[in-house]
This record gives sequence, C-alpha cells and structure tokens, in this order.
Amino acid sequence: MSLLDKVPGELKLYIGGLFTLRRKAALQEANITHVVSVLRMSLDEDFFAPYKHLMIEVDDVEDENLLEHFPATNRFIQDGLDGGGGVFVHCAMGKSRSATIILAYLLSTHPHMDPDSALALLRESRPLCEPNFGFMQQLRLYYDMRCPATADALAASPPYQRWLYQREVESARSVGQAPTLEKIRFEDEHPEEKEEERAVQGVREEIETGERQGIELKCKKCRRTLARTPFVVPHVPARFGSQASPPPSGLTITPHRRRSNSHGSSGAAGSSSADAAAGEMSNDECAHHFIDPLSWMREELSQGKLEGKLECPNARCKTLVGKYAWHGLRCSCGGWEVPGISLAKGRVDEIKVRSGGAVGALAADGLARIRRGPGVAGNL
Repeated sequence: MSLLDKVPGELKLYIGGLFTLRRKAALQEANITHVVSVLRMSLDEDFFAPYKHLMIEVDDVEDENLLEHFPATNRFIQDGLDGGGGVFVHCAMGKSRSATIILAYLLSTHPHMDPDSALALLRESRPLCEPNFGFMQQLRLYYDMRCPATADALAASPPYQRWLYQREVESARSVGQAPTLEKIRFEDEHPEEKEEERAVQGVREEIETGERQGIELKCKKCRRTLARTPFVVPHVPARFGSQASPPPSGLTITPHRRRSNSHGSSGAAGSSSADAAAGEMSNDECAHHFIDPLSWMREELSQGKLEGKLECPNARCKTLVGKYAWHGLRCSCGGWEVPGISLAKGRVDEIKVRSGGAVGALAADGLARIRRGPGVAGNL
C-alpha cells in the first residue's frame, strides 16, 4: 500500500488519501487527468488546476446519503478513463468514502461482482479499504437495484424510494416525532411496483414449492380485507435473528423488503434460509402480522402521533385490529420491527390463497370505498 494505489486490473483507476494531492510527481507518473474528491472540506483549488475535478461533499458517517451521487461519479470516472487518462478518487484517508465510490463504479461496470467481491478485489491493492456500515448497505441496495445509470433512474427506483422513506422515519424517530403525512409511503398506492416485486418473488416460490402461495388478512368481525401478501413485512422471530432490543436512535434502519436478484448475493441467500426456518415457528411465537403503511390508515397516521391504535376501516365495524409505533414495536417473540405497524393475530383471520399477483385488488376489495385524504386525487 502506498499513497497512490491502483485498482487491480487494466483500469487506470487509483485510490488514496488527501495527502496524495501533494505528490505531484506520482500523480503525473500515473497520468492522472481526473480527480474525484469525496469529503466535506475546503480545499485549495491550486491542487486541482491540472485536472478535471469533481467534488462530492459528504461526511464519513453511516447516515450520509452517498448513494445519490453514484450515477454522477460513475459517469465522471468513465469519462476520464475513456479519455485515456487516469482517474484518482480520494477522501481523507482513502479508506471509506473513496472506496465506496470506486466500488460503486466496479459494480456498475462488472455485473458478475457483488459488493463483497468488489471490496475483496480493491483490498488486494489497498488492504485498509473499509466503507462504513451505512455505505455498505447503500452499495448492496445499489447492487440489488441493478445499478441505475442516471439520477432519474435512481430516483424512480421503488427500493430507493423505500430506503429514503426509511431514512425519513428514522430521522423523525431520532427526535421523538412521527413522520409527516406527506413523507409516509402508502404501499398500496404503488400497486404496479408491488406487482413487479411479487412477480419476481412468485416465480421463485413456484420453483421451490410448485405453487405460488399468498395470504389475505381479514378483519375477524366484518371480514374486510386489511392486507395481502405483498404488504406483509417478513418478520423473523428473535431466536432466528431479528433484533431483540430496539436499535439506538441515529442508526440507519434497513428497509424491510429485499428484492430477489439474479446475481445470487450471499446476503439474500442467508436471509431466505433464516426466513424459511422462522416461518415454521412464527405462527406459534408471534402474536402480530407486521405490515406496510396502507392507505386505510391515512386518517390515523395523519394525526402525527408517535404511536396509536388501528381500527378496521369498515365504518360499520371500527373494531380495534392493531397498533403502530414509529419508534418500533416489540413482538411477542421478543423481536423488534422499526417502524412497527401490526395487526393482532387474534383480531384478524389469515386466509391462504393461491396468489395471482393481483396486488391492485387490495384497493378493489372494500378499501376502494375509503376516501383519500385532502389533496389526494381519487378514491381508494
């Protein structure tokens, strides 16, 4: 390891720390033409006079959104390499932020790589490279999204939108507040996205079990459908790995739902095996069905309470069916879900159905008669 380390392979891509900028001879020898600075610091512009320079002002903290910059940094790096010169990516120490930017580029240009294998490759030349936990989460999310090439494609990605929603929830939770109504993502208002995710998951289930199963959760008293499979959050009982205590404020919460991908990441495989084992026990150990925010909860969630009760949306029923807590709910198994939105198993019936992927049918079944809040077009 030196002040200027080349990424293994044919790419003229280099990584290092801030002090490398003072090594003009080394930069010239590597034919550096483009420099990416990934740190929040006032830098002397004279350092960058000979180069094309991209400044990304971020801190090396887990809740920093570095993911939003990946399309721009990837394009800048590619432009530099296409021009025949070398590209130098640096942060303060050449350890976390700069490594994350290089890993994002490798993921976008090497489809066979996952974040862990890309990091292993980078460490061959610079062993100290270690993106912080939050940045590694973002790299895995980027990988699962198939590495969107533009800022618009990234912004339109449902997994990215959910991740931003989780950040909003965590930001509000850290100061003891509920997220504002406009920041809450009601998943049944995005049925086309759920159709796509459910189709991918359904194909995998059909391969593994020979059939595509789903569930409907209905109010035990009036039989109104409250949720269907796409909106049920996979919950792993505490003994199988879910959190046994609430996460501290300020910790980035990973989005509940994991999207299946064809790359075969080890993380997804591990999750599937844990979920499968947990599935056999959850009916006995867990007294709740954890679900996504749904539009029938709009009136209750618009009140801005940190926690509260959920009633059946049928105006003739109004039976208490569940509860919510933005700071998290402890399940009877001992595990935590953050945020926690749950239906009590004793208040709903779980109906097993052969799933046809008709996510949008949730709105058509009873919930279609629930009016949306002010400023929201149409009825549900």
